[in-house]
Amino acid sequence: MPSRHRSRQRALQILFQWDLRKLSAWDAVDTFYDSLHSSEHEQEDDAEQRPPRDEFMETLVRGTAAEAESIDRMITAHSAHWRMERMPAVDRNILRMAVYEMMRQGTPPAVVIDEALELARRFSGEESVGFINGVLDAVRKDLGHERTSAGASS
Repeated sequence: MPSRHRSRQRALQILFQWDLRKLSAWDAVDTFYDSLHSSEHEQEDDAEQRPPRDEFMETLVRGTAAEAESIDRMITAHSAHWRMERMPAVDRNILRMAVYEMMRQGTPPAVVIDEALELARRFSGEESVGFINGVLDAVRKDLGHERTSAGASS
């Protein structure tokens, strides 16, 4: 079982593909497993063995995709002067996944925000970190979570 951090990285990569290629969440997850399997086993004779399922990653992808419309409305309400389609795709999907996790997974907001900021640093850029932090902190407040993130700004 991969760490939750690794699961979030994988979920972000799948959501990015889902968003850009307009796949169903199910197809995006299956495509991920197919590519993971082929890259891990291209040198081996064991072509029949599939990689183990990542339940947390799948929950994040499918849940985020299923609730994307309401999540997007919430993000838009807290991202002054930014329409979803104008945001970089990586940032948009980091925000979507983090909002879904705060809303539906019971993960402490501090953990969700810290993980989202790490994903932004790795896959987007330092300029996105402040934007993502601000939006997620506003969403956290809107969802009624008490201030729990030392990294989140007011």
